Amino acid sequence: MASAFGHALLGATLGKLLLPSRSHWPYWLLAAACAVLPDADVVGFKFGVAYASLWGHRGLTHSVLAAVVLASVLVFLVRIFRPANQPAAGRLWLLLFLATVSHGVLDAMTTGGLGVAFLSPWEQQRYFFSFRPIQVSPIGVKRFAGAAAWRVLRSEAVWVGIPCLLLWLSQRILRPTQAQRQP
Repeated sequence: MASAFGHALLGATLGKLLLPSRSHWPYWLLAAACAVLPDADVVGFKFGVAYASLWGHRGLTHSVLAAVVLASVLVFLVRIFRPANQPAAGRLWLLLFLATVSHGVLDAMTTGGLGVAFLSPWEQQRYFFSFRPIQVSPIGVKRFAGAAAWRVLRSEAVWVGIPCLLLWLSQRILRPTQAQRQP
């Protein structure tokens, strides 16, 4: 898996790109959380859930279906609680879906694991992309330390951080600020 840092950075970047107004910063954080959430399946290891099972790591929680369900539930909850300055439902749904599904995309670009069950529960096949430059992160806080952490973070700085920075800079350059739009 990619680290929680890489997942959260990509989720927050998607938030900034799709909902660029600074007033939408809480949704950037929600997108970051959605991008990290699929790894909640690692709790299954404590209960003896096999890695390769439907409920195992990179299984159902990493699927496109899980992203659809999570985005739909969260948009529904946002609408119920009606926070101030909420974005359009469709745009928010797209953001939360993309942030959640981005988790599996990054994991499919890592150098380890069993692959990602994108089509779970209908298909248990696990997939990797042919381009796998991201160093796999050890599972667990204790294992993510020292040389292993630096190896993963260096890899993610190049393959996640730099692209996120370039996207953010492109948005700043290409999208005029409010002050520039007013005559």
